[in-house]
Order: sequence, then C-alpha cells, then structure tokens
Amino acid sequence: MPAHILVIDQGTTSTRAIVFDAAMKPVASAQEEFPQIFPHPGWVEHNPETLWATTLGTARAAIAEAGLSAADIAGLGIANQRETALIWERATGRPIANAIVWQDRRTADFCQQLEADGHEALVAERTGLRLDPYFSATKIAWLLDHVPGARAQAEAGKLAFGTVDTFLLWRLTGGQVHATDATNASRTLLCDIRTATWDDDLLRLFNVPASLLPEIRDCAGEFGVTQADFFGGPITIRGIAGDQQAALIGQGCFTPGTVKATYGTGGFVLLNIGPTPKPSRHRLLTTIAWARGGERAYALEGSIFSAGASVQWLRDGLGLVENSAETGRLAEAADPGQSVYLVPAFTGLGAPHWNSHARALVSGISRGTTKRELARAVLESIGYQTRDLLQAMLADYGEPIENLAFRVDGGMSASDWTMQFLADMLGQAVERPAFRETTAMGAAYLAGLDAGLYPEPTDFAKSRAVDRRFTPNLEEDARAAKYRGWLHAVKLATLPEDG
Repeated sequence: MPAHILVIDQGTTSTRAIVFDAAMKPVASAQEEFPQIFPHPGWVEHNPETLWATTLGTARAAIAEAGLSAADIAGLGIANQRETALIWERATGRPIANAIVWQDRRTADFCQQLEADGHEALVAERTGLRLDPYFSATKIAWLLDHVPGARAQAEAGKLAFGTVDTFLLWRLTGGQVHATDATNASRTLLCDIRTATWDDDLLRLFNVPASLLPEIRDCAGEFGVTQADFFGGPITIRGIAGDQQAALIGQGCFTPGTVKATYGTGGFVLLNIGPTPKPSRHRLLTTIAWARGGERAYALEGSIFSAGASVQWLRDGLGLVENSAETGRLAEAADPGQSVYLVPAFTGLGAPHWNSHARALVSGISRGTTKRELARAVLESIGYQTRDLLQAMLADYGEPIENLAFRVDGGMSASDWTMQFLADMLGQAVERPAFRETTAMGAAYLAGLDAGLYPEPTDFAKSRAVDRRFTPNLEEDARAAKYRGWLHAVKLATLPEDG
C-alpha cells in the first residue's frame, strides 16, 4: 500500500514541496523562489506560468529525493497563498493576465465606493470579511474590466476563475476539475460562510458572472487525479486549504478556544470559535477554518501588518544588524531602564486599530539609546501587537478559555527571546512545535486523513510534538506598565498630522 503524502505549499515568494511518511515525518523537500512583479506602485502580480512551473518542479524534485514513484504516494495535499486571483481560458488553460496577488491595492477606490454606497454591512454579514482590496472579488472585476474582451468571454462561459489552489488543481488534472475548498472560497468576498456557497447578491454587487466560479468542496476529500505524465503515474489529490487555515490544522487546533499565530513578514492569528460563525465587534475577520463531511468549523482572524518586516527594516533600512538572529542577542543586552517603543505602522495599523493613516514611530529615545534598545523595541512590538489582537479575539469569543496555550510557528518563532517576551506580554504559555512547517503539515494531514493513512483529529492533536514551551516570567504590574507604554505610543502614532 502507498504510505507517503506529497504536499505542495505554494506561497507568496516561493513554492515548496514536501514528502511525508506514514508517521507524518518529512522525508524529502524541494523549494524554488520566484520573482514578484510590481507594474505600478501598490500593484503586485505573479506570472501564473511561473507558479505552475515551480509547483511541478519542486514536486518532482521532492519525489525523486525521497526515492519514490507515484505509486508510493497515497495522496497529494495543497496549501496556498490565499486571495490571489487568476482567470484563464477554459478551452486552452491559458491565463488571460498575470495573477493579482493578495497584497495588491489597485482596487482600493472601488472598495471605498462600495463602502460609501452602504454595502459594508451586507458583506460583513455574509462573508465575515471587510470591504478591502485584500480579497479576491474586486480583483476579479478588475481583470474582467481591464483585459480586452474578458467580460464578454466570461459571460459566454469561456473563462474560469480560481485562487491559486484552483489554478493548480486545474493544471494538475489536465483541466478536468474546476474546484476549490471552503477555506479558500471564504476569502473571496463572494461566499456565504454560513452555507459555504456562492452568494447571488454578492455576485451582483461585484459584477462577477457565476459561470466563472469553481465548485466549493470540503478540505479533505478526492479532488481529482493528476495527469500520469507529470509524475510518472497518477496521484490522487486529497486535501486543500488556504495557508493560514492549513497552519491552524497543522497545529492541531481542532477544539474551540485553541489559537495559533504564524509570524513571517506579517503575522496571522487565528482562534477556533467552533461550528457557528460569530460576527466580530472589534473588526476582526470571521473565516471558515476547515470543512469535512459537510460540517464546518470557524475562526476569528487578525493580522499584524509588520512582524518580520520590522526586523528587515532594522537590517536593510537602518543597517543596524547583519542578520535576523542578531536582534535577539542585542535585545537581551539592552538597558532594562530604558522604555523604547516601536510602533511599526509602516503601512498603517491593522486590527483592532484599523488606522491606515497611522505612521511608524519610535518613542522613548534618550542620549543613551543604542541599537540594542532599538532591537529590543522591534522584537517587543510583536508581543504588543499580538496582545492587542488576542484581547480583541477573546472579547469577541465571549467565553472564558481555561489553560489557553498560544501555539506559534513561522520564521520569527525561532527567536527564543521574542517568544519569551510574547509569553510575558500575553501572561500565558507559548508553545513552539518541533516541526515548524505547520502549513505543509496541515495540508499533509488533510490528504493523509482522506487516504486513511493518518489518525482522526483528536489523535492527531495528541501527537503534536512541542519543541519548547515558554511560560510567563514577568510580574503582572510590570506587564501592565509596559503595555500602558505601548498604548501611549500607539496613540502618538495615530494622531492626525496637525496633531
């Protein structure tokens, strides 16, 4: 019997493929970076053919490194960058334009007009999201209106839309399957998350023809079979999830009240809220966490705009450090008597502040301030922003959570100093997993679960291995004082220019 799972983890800057064995251990991997395209300020695009080429190349390389054949692979799982929009011709599979990436801001005016016209309440109620260029719907409308002939072709049923998972699924199956999973569908602004179906009112609002859209399926299940010539034989595609939901699954957050945070360039915090979607009173997002067997779980989600990006600023913008690891050593050596704060509002502030006019600010500098204190302020900003988000989430959740363990992953979770401060600022334990590629792990688990290779969710969660558990060392008075200083700094960063 085949006893391995192949995962494609298609991200914003690179594509990675990992082969897992029957014990859910990685045995081989391959990764390829690809270029970002910036046609105009605020525009971000990817070449769809590059996404496809890196997917095919890394998957083949991982299988070869593992010394396996297609017959040894029980299933394929896909995790992907969310919200990125692609449209292609059904007859040829040829994209009509570059993919518009989730970071792209070209439809900001369209979103503002929809909000001014009073549509925000409908969108929030149906989708759990905000009217923002971040999501897919306005990207679809832009492509249809700006690529010559696209709207007429779409209305004639000749075009197909998909987020990256759907595009890869189409290509892998030779155009036989046009489908997505519920987590990716829930990020389009077109899906009613209460039913996991496309919503006619939203399709009319964004002027998107229903014929463009893929079928919405559960996250675990048979999505189709790859063409035999891609990998030397067919492989059944058995699991799909958007990257942040895949990380939630990979962290074993299956019960309400469990929470994970992924710290990369930005940060994404998701709290499992159970089988019923709850609207946020603090302008967080409500999203589908996963779907299986026709049943769904939901999560509250909040984003930190600048996490690792702040360290990159310290390194590349100021030239104060040579590498990311150096910041932890500097922070540890900082003067504890200085209270220096960085509010990293380089592109505004996200939840719960939602202030696009906020600007980055460093406060508390004295003549004795050095790069050590600045490094500490950069790393501490992660803890402060996370506390802002978690407090909003717990207020929305509305129920006490006992023994809450905060599960972390992503590149910044490797910093012991940062994770210890996070535990100190949250006043609760922070757990870092032994295997930190939790996005790939989540996609592997979905595919392995459907293949009958991996255990049911309860047993999978019990098998989760923790590399290190960070417990709070800071007294409550000191924690409160430091957080008050942060809130004051945020107030300064959000003052109008005439102050």
